[in-house]
Amino acid sequence: MSVGSKDRSKRLAHHIGSITLFILIVWTLAPLYWMVVTSLKTNSEIYGETITLWPLKPTIDNYRILFQETNFPIYFRNSVIVAVATTFLSLIFAALAAYALTRLVFPGRRFFARALVYTYLMPSSLLFIPLLVIIRGVGLQNTLEGLVLSYLGFTVPFCSWLLMGYFMSIPIELEESAMIDGCSRIGVLIRIVLPLTLPALAVVAFFSFTLSWNEFIYASVLVSDVSVRTIPTGIPNFVVQDVFFWGPMMASTLISAIPPLIVYFVFQRFLITGLTVGAVKG
Repeated sequence: MSVGSKDRSKRLAHHIGSITLFILIVWTLAPLYWMVVTSLKTNSEIYGETITLWPLKPTIDNYRILFQETNFPIYFRNSVIVAVATTFLSLIFAALAAYALTRLVFPGRRFFARALVYTYLMPSSLLFIPLLVIIRGVGLQNTLEGLVLSYLGFTVPFCSWLLMGYFMSIPIELEESAMIDGCSRIGVLIRIVLPLTLPALAVVAFFSFTLSWNEFIYASVLVSDVSVRTIPTGIPNFVVQDVFFWGPMMASTLISAIPPLIVYFVFQRFLITGLTVGAVKG
C-alpha cells in the first residue's frame, strides 16, 4: 500500500471516528436538553399540539410547584441522608475488610475474598424479598436506617473487592517499618495505607453515592411511607392515573441529577487516576 493510500485511510478513519463521537454526544445530551427545556415550559406548550424545541415563554413555575406544592423536598432530603450515610459506612467497612483480606492471615481468607465477588453478583431482584423479611423482623421497615443497611449489602462487597487490588499494590515494607516504630494495625491503615489509596477511595465513594442515590427496587419495597421515600420512588408520584405532570417531573429529574454531578466534579482528578491505575493493577 502506498503512502498516499495510508494517509487517505487514516483520514477516513479519523472522519468516521469524529462522526461517531458526535452522534454519541448528541445521543447522550439530547435527553438532558429535553429535560431542561420541558422544565421551563408552560403547560400550554407541554400539552399543546405543536412541538417546540425551546420554551417560547420560559417560566420557573414548575420548580415553584415542585418545592411548594409537592413532597419533593422530603424526597431530596431523604436521598441525601441515605446516600451520604451509605457512602461513609461503605468506606469504613470496605477499607477494614479489604485490609484484613490482603494483610492478615486467617483460615478461610480466600473463601471470604471470593464470597465478596459472588455476593455482589447476586441480582437485587432475588434478594429484595428475603431482605424485606429481615428488615421487617428487626423493625426497620419504613426507616432510613433500614435503607442504609440494605444498600450496604451491595456497596460493601464491590468496594472491598476494589480496594483489595490497591492495598496489594502497596509495599508491605512500609507497613512493617511503621509497626516496628510502634504503630498499630489500625494506625498503619489510617496513616499509611489510606493516604496512598486516595484515588481508589474516591472511586469507591463515587460508586457508593451514585448507586445508593439512584437505587429503586429496595427503596420501593422497603419503604411505603411518604415521609421516608427517596427521589427514585417519589418521582413516579407525579403520574396520577393516566395524567403525566411533565413539568414538575422534568424539573425534579433535572435537580436529582445535580448531586452526582457535583460529587463527580469534586473527585474528578482522583476518579480519573483511580480508574486508570485500577485498570493497570487489576
